[in-house]
Amino acid sequence: MLKYAFKKLLMMIPMLLVISALIFFGIKATGVDPINFLVSPDMAANTEILDALRERYGLNDPAYVQYFRWLGQLLQGNFGSSMVTGSSIADIIANFLPPTLLLSSVSLVLAAILGLVIGLVSAVKQNGIVDYIGRFLAVLGQAMPQFLIGLILLLIFSIRLGWLPATGMYSAGATNSFIDGLRHLILPCIAITIAMCSVIMRYTRNSMLDVMNSDYIKLARSKGIPEWKVFIKHGLRNALRPVVVILVFRISLLFSGSVVIESVFSWPGVGARMTQGVVSGDYTVVMVLALAIAASVLVASFLLDIISAWLDPRIRIGQ
Repeated sequence: MLKYAFKKLLMMIPMLLVISALIFFGIKATGVDPINFLVSPDMAANTEILDALRERYGLNDPAYVQYFRWLGQLLQGNFGSSMVTGSSIADIIANFLPPTLLLSSVSLVLAAILGLVIGLVSAVKQNGIVDYIGRFLAVLGQAMPQFLIGLILLLIFSIRLGWLPATGMYSAGATNSFIDGLRHLILPCIAITIAMCSVIMRYTRNSMLDVMNSDYIKLARSKGIPEWKVFIKHGLRNALRPVVVILVFRISLLFSGSVVIESVFSWPGVGARMTQGVVSGDYTVVMVLALAIAASVLVASFLLDIISAWLDPRIRIGQ
């Protein structure tokens, strides 16, 4: 098992290098000149100032030289600085990552609980009212984009009803910061939870139905084992294996998915900061944050391989 894990871990290194190159040269290929965002409109015609700034930031060097310089800084733990604000990117991550982790973790826990419960009930009470409602909500949650769900929630609960705040993480002058933060968290959390819960719900239901219709479940029933014991001991344990795999992989998608939701609700997280970087041409921040999101996907994929190999030894034996 350790040999298998070490092999998978080594494979992540060239993948990260390739992803970093794609991010860097992909942004370069857009032709966006960040210097245009640093100078005022009346100075944009002064070529001497523009050339001096490009020389200062090393933008006159060939693209491959700039890439290896950036990669070398990353390997030394130096993420660089924002070209627009001058702030350290490490400080930006430290300030904007906690709100993203809060929103993502709460959404994941809620989606896991609701998805598992509704999926299991739908499987046990197949073709019942809960099953029909669950399947309808699952299709609806997967068909609607997250940003559309967020906008609908904003329109109903914030603009029309005025029950919950529309944007931000805290209100100015709030007397109880915990209650105020909780009220701000509800809408973006629901928007992410709906989309994720629908996926977990469908996988749980389908997996449970496959297991409960298998031969060893029929054999357990024929032996006179109580139905609740068959469900928990023989059915639930095997049905949850593919669901656990899906949950692990959804962790990485939370960070990429939160980019849209954080922008909709002006949530002060990594996603909103990345959107600001794209709009302002702050490509040094965009590159590091995009690489961080890609790294989270690779880590989730690594954990997915390890869990799959642990649940089914045939996977690591075959490799």
